[in-house]
Amino acid sequence: MQRRQDKVEMFSTFIKFDLDRFSGWIADPKLRRSMRNCLEVSPSQNSDSFWAIYWYQAWHTQSSSLAISHLSAYLQEACYWSARKFILNFSSHSSLADYFQIAIAHLGKVLKGFNPQYSSHLKSYAGLSFERIIKDQLRLRRETDICSDWGLLHKISRKRLVKSLQNMGFNTQNVESYVLAWECFQELYSTDNTNIRQHRKPDTKYWEAITSAYNSERLSRLNFSSPAVDSQTIEKWLLSSAQAVRNFLYPQVVSADAPLKDDGNGNLLDMLPVDEQSSLLAQIIEQEKANNFKNQQTQLNQVLNQAIAELDNESQQLLQLYYVKQLTQTKIAAQLEIKQYQVSRRFSRVKKSLLLALTQWSEKILHISPKPDVVAAINNSLEEWLKFHYENNNTREN
Repeated sequence: MQRRQDKVEMFSTFIKFDLDRFSGWIADPKLRRSMRNCLEVSPSQNSDSFWAIYWYQAWHTQSSSLAISHLSAYLQEACYWSARKFILNFSSHSSLADYFQIAIAHLGKVLKGFNPQYSSHLKSYAGLSFERIIKDQLRLRRETDICSDWGLLHKISRKRLVKSLQNMGFNTQNVESYVLAWECFQELYSTDNTNIRQHRKPDTKYWEAITSAYNSERLSRLNFSSPAVDSQTIEKWLLSSAQAVRNFLYPQVVSADAPLKDDGNGNLLDMLPVDEQSSLLAQIIEQEKANNFKNQQTQLNQVLNQAIAELDNESQQLLQLYYVKQLTQTKIAAQLEIKQYQVSRRFSRVKKSLLLALTQWSEKILHISPKPDVVAAINNSLEEWLKFHYENNNTREN
């Protein structure tokens, strides 16, 4: 895969797949102009980490569509390598492009979980988050794939059903009707029914009972006047509900550069505003704040580099094998001729030592009390830093 080096390219280009292989980068003209304008206004800021945090802040504070598009472009490589890891390590019918689309579709979720107070390495954080997202989505997909429609309706919650129906564009009255039909199905067929565990369709007796319950309950539970319906309508509503849940749990992803019309004229990226960067820069880029941020990152790097340097040779070798060679604990154990649980224990001790150094620095310099939630966040930041640190060092050596 051809890595991007130019800052404009990093924040304005998207991966192009050809037969499930990386085939190049597609540039978006509006994003390219946006980044060029930003660099002209602030030419001294030539760090991709700085611009990643800048666009993150723009997205976080102003819900900027321009910002999230820049971030989507920037995180293309992190998403690609997370998807490729699954292709190499897991047997599946899904392709590399499938995994990539699963992950990038949840970019908003990744950004919501990121906290720049604990880490400036958005790309490393996103890589780990994309891996977790793919795992979660595959688990959900397997659950929906093995369930019949009736089994799926048995498992879901009311909250998820409502979100699924709203996601499909159903209006409020339709959502209320479908949910009431599902509640009658749950009460009369799903609860304590052994047939549902075998994912069987309700028989005539159950359909009549469900329909009768709906027609009775609609008079008091619906917020609008609704006519009585027959069992065929109830069945149709329930099947539509099941399909809505499947689409919600495993959505079809549309590429941002896909044509909006059949004639190929226009795409989603054409809808982006073009003049947001001026006001954003005026609010966000302050030289003093940028310098303070850089100083903190320099100190953080020094603290962790020193902590690694003080580790024994065995611990440093362990980190090299895990982060540079990217070996699993099982493969590390085989190479070191020890048991897997011994590798796990050693790795835990090393991480604990580095986490202690990072927590003490955060408390002393950033005045952050080491509460459990803070320590957990710092631990995530440590994992990002280690991944970023060893990848960068490996790239320089090669």
